[in-house]
Amino acid sequence: MVHLLDIALSPGDETPLYRQIAEQIIAGIRRGALAPGLRLPPTRRLADTLATNRNTVVRAFEELTAGGWVTSVVGRGTFVSDAPTVAPLVDGLAADAPRAELPWAMLLSRAAESEPLARLERLSRSPAHGDVVNLTRMQPSPDLLPHVELKRCLDHVFRTYGADALGYGPRQGLPRLRALIAEDLERNGVPADPDDILVTTGSQQGIDLIARALVNPGDTFLTEARTYSGALNVLAASGARVVGVPGDDDGPDLAALDSLDRPRAKGFYAMPNSRNPTGTTMTLARREGLVAWSQRNGVPLVEDDYGADLALDDAPPPTALRALDKNVFHVGTFSKKLIPALRVGFVVCPSALTTTLVSLKHAMDLGTSALLQLALAEFLERGYLRGHLRSTLPVYRARRDALEAALRRWLPAGFRWRQPTRGMVLWLPLPGGLDPEEVFEEAKREGVLVSPSTLYSTSAPAQAGIRLVYCAEPPERLEEGARRLGRALEQVMRRRRAAADADESPMTVDLV
Repeated sequence: MVHLLDIALSPGDETPLYRQIAEQIIAGIRRGALAPGLRLPPTRRLADTLATNRNTVVRAFEELTAGGWVTSVVGRGTFVSDAPTVAPLVDGLAADAPRAELPWAMLLSRAAESEPLARLERLSRSPAHGDVVNLTRMQPSPDLLPHVELKRCLDHVFRTYGADALGYGPRQGLPRLRALIAEDLERNGVPADPDDILVTTGSQQGIDLIARALVNPGDTFLTEARTYSGALNVLAASGARVVGVPGDDDGPDLAALDSLDRPRAKGFYAMPNSRNPTGTTMTLARREGLVAWSQRNGVPLVEDDYGADLALDDAPPPTALRALDKNVFHVGTFSKKLIPALRVGFVVCPSALTTTLVSLKHAMDLGTSALLQLALAEFLERGYLRGHLRSTLPVYRARRDALEAALRRWLPAGFRWRQPTRGMVLWLPLPGGLDPEEVFEEAKREGVLVSPSTLYSTSAPAQAGIRLVYCAEPPERLEEGARRLGRALEQVMRRRRAAADADESPMTVDLV
């Protein structure tokens, strides 16, 4: 029997407890303290002795079994595996040696097991089937994609450049495309020098590059309490300690920022325009306050303007953070306003960091597709983007209005939301403490996909809600989706009322 005192857990250690148990048992096997055939303690007894959850010990034993260190026999217990028979070596390996699975779970980095990634995996594990109205897909429907114009540009590129279009492009991006991006940004009031623009493979890579440039494992990085799940995943994968800052529809709470009792943060990630998932836009006063806070504390700002140009009403957005301070990283993309498959984005860098990000990007992928950069440059030069926006924005506006009308028709009484004026998403707050994941699961059963606030939440408290995307479905499908969502919400609310009634039922006593 394992001497239970030989296993000592360190809850403060960053290594998960199940891995600590497994590693210490492996160490005992390797030094001969645990002989082949030795029976390990039952999981419940070992858990009680170590003052930990039994599931932690079960997971440790599963990892040991997967690695071939122990074998389990139903009804008898778990035993240290016999030493493999030594066979003649072939190229350094025993010819007849058993090919046990590597202990992957113990080899994975902590970043690969981060909570945001696990949360995304858990919620996407069981896809919906059949006739599903998808209110999660944040990309235009196929009828809104300018494939004819893009094909025209690609044909021109091949006629003009031939096979040269199929080679590697410049590390920083094509100079012609960077100049056109700078020109487009200036039109939107964002100052940008082509020399400080780095073309990336989508805006997601831009966020990743900034994290690689700034974050050491354990460093603090700030975001809003509810923000883009992709940014949370990238920051978690970089090893950052993500801290959410509470706020409201106008932006982050500046007083909360000033009162943060944290080590110096490496950055603050924000989406001032059409914030994902709420669709709200940060006010000018909050932007100015955020920039002033950044300058006082020496914390760089990362401005993600994924929804640039997607204005559904005539009012222009407030001044960009980059226009208030040239030390701001400004991240953009053509995926949302043009074509997702282009996978072309960009970062406008603070001048002092441009070379660093270019070097990091070259180490990652050797450059974004030159072919797609050439085609996009041709697309922009021909004015196709302006024409595309003129035709698609009225469609997005009509779809937003159709979704709102359907929600008013089909949702139970008491639901309120703010009309989005930019972008592609509508945020539906959940009243009465409804569980967003319960709503997500019930909606999936009804045949409509929605995104629960769990995906976008940090540790900071924020009201529960669901995100609804209206760009990918036509009006009649949005109507049907709202009808199914209304049924799902009725079911969840009915269960909640029944549970509340049961809790309030008076206790009865039988008198004899």
